[in-house]
Amino acid sequence: MFLEHIDGPADLRQLDYNELDVLATEIREFLVDAVAANGGHLGSNLGAVELTLALHRVFESPTDLILWDTGHQAYVHKVITGRREGFATLRQEGGLSGYPSRAESAHDIIENSHASTVLSYAYGLATARDVGGERDTGNVVAVIGDGSMTGGMAYEGLNNLGHSGRKVTIVLNDNGRSYAPTVSKLGDSLLRIRMNPTYMRRQRKLEHIAGNVPKVGGLLDRGISATKAAIRQFWEPPAFFEDLGIRYLGPFDGHDIEAVENALRNAAQFDGPSVVHVLTRKGRGYAPAENDSVKLMHDTGSIKPGSYTAAFMETLCKLGEEHENLVAITAAMPDSTGVLAFSERFPDRCFDVGIAEQHAVTSAAGMAVGGLVPVIAVYSSFLTRAIDQVNLDVGLLGQHVVFCLDRAGITGDDGPSHHGVLDMVLCTKIPGMTVMAPSSYQELQVMLTDAVALCDGPVSIRFPKTAAVLVDEHEVGSGLAGRLVRQGSGKRLCIIGVGKMLAASLEAAESLAADGVDATVWDPRIVKPLDQDMLADAAEHDIVITVEDGFREGGAGTAIETALKDLGSDAEIIVLGVPIKYIPHANPDKILAEIGLDATGVASAARIAMS
Repeated sequence: MFLEHIDGPADLRQLDYNELDVLATEIREFLVDAVAANGGHLGSNLGAVELTLALHRVFESPTDLILWDTGHQAYVHKVITGRREGFATLRQEGGLSGYPSRAESAHDIIENSHASTVLSYAYGLATARDVGGERDTGNVVAVIGDGSMTGGMAYEGLNNLGHSGRKVTIVLNDNGRSYAPTVSKLGDSLLRIRMNPTYMRRQRKLEHIAGNVPKVGGLLDRGISATKAAIRQFWEPPAFFEDLGIRYLGPFDGHDIEAVENALRNAAQFDGPSVVHVLTRKGRGYAPAENDSVKLMHDTGSIKPGSYTAAFMETLCKLGEEHENLVAITAAMPDSTGVLAFSERFPDRCFDVGIAEQHAVTSAAGMAVGGLVPVIAVYSSFLTRAIDQVNLDVGLLGQHVVFCLDRAGITGDDGPSHHGVLDMVLCTKIPGMTVMAPSSYQELQVMLTDAVALCDGPVSIRFPKTAAVLVDEHEVGSGLAGRLVRQGSGKRLCIIGVGKMLAASLEAAESLAADGVDATVWDPRIVKPLDQDMLADAAEHDIVITVEDGFREGGAGTAIETALKDLGSDAEIIVLGVPIKYIPHANPDKILAEIGLDATGVASAARIAMS
């Protein structure tokens, strides 16, 4: 066993290539076991094993900065930088993060779990190095997947790197995938390269020559560059990277450690920015991942029957049959967001725009102007990347675009970057936007139907990652009205539970009933505009408690508090929600309990108010 003796990157440099191949196999087996135990991202890490080994043999982290985009492909990096033992606690409370974490290791320079950001980080770090920043920085190396290259921010970073001429080594980890197959013209170009053995043989020969001929002036270099450019013009579209001022090397077999090392060493000799294009296979070495045609086991999750995502998927397909102008948009996540079934049934009406949420939103606005009804399926934490477009391109134009926000609220295992705690604060501030929060599987089905058929202007529907509550037909509301779930005797206490928090509110009410307090409970259903009947009823109570799993300040509870004060209510209003802070990864129910958003916390808040 070689893996048990790898305590840091320096240990890798003691191994020969045959031993490294054995180590790569050991790492894959280790990762499969770790992810099987705790969940996480598997396919991308299985594909990046040899690449990561080569990176850490050529560059000396942490003096040389190795940056990852996205961070979920950094498991191997963690294993070989002294955190192997920590994988027993992967994504568990107090344990190893599923992404790079500055708190864990000096080898983790940034904490980017959202895509397309690393080239901007690299530009900034290289600038700090070159203009006298305080950090002692050597090489700056940015690893970016071809999926992340579909994001507009990546192109902005490339443009600045090429224009500035700053020395950065970009490693394009090209496996043809993001969550799903990569969607972009650049991806098409890379695919042509991958499929063209003649180009690859000629390119490797040129790189071998360039890497081994001593420095004898610029003439030979210019001749080789011209030859490479000519071949490129013949075998692929115009050289995208070199048009931006970035030297291109590749493509190389990303599973050939020696070839990748040679390429990286060559790139490190250049004064300006360069890109090393490596071809890898997502899920390599693990048959279940390699045979997963949808996402190559990008992660170990799937759409579970009875989940909110399943309710969305089922209803979207049904609405597609009823409305010929209904279209669906996803940002590289057709499977995880529940759009895949719709795309199979209506392939001409489903659009995967790649990891490009801003483009997704503005293109949806254009579709709406043209007479379509776009439904955008996206994680809550990813919509916030495009809030300006939601506000000015959809909201300002008053366009009927339906935003279906999966993973809203506290999500748990993926940590602070994936908690969907901002969407309600932001969406309620978009003029003319209707904001819906279903409390059950059936409510989501009704709300999506109403959002398509009844609403004008933008609509957002937020729903959590956790299992959906299943209810009877009489326990479902309709339209834009709230639903009185529990009628209390007297007007002592009213609890308003938003979305998922309705269950905790009802449980709290039952607990309080044992103390002789008969509370009224409302499901607001529609966070904006608020139901006037619900407000009028709440205004008559002595105490009103609102409960939501988004940020407490500026969210649904704040809006209810303002509305009740506008009605002249004398009620004491208590707003319960998520505190404004970054919350680490842990079990979502435990997080909610710790911040007082479970039944015990709601009941405790009520008892304190009534004491």
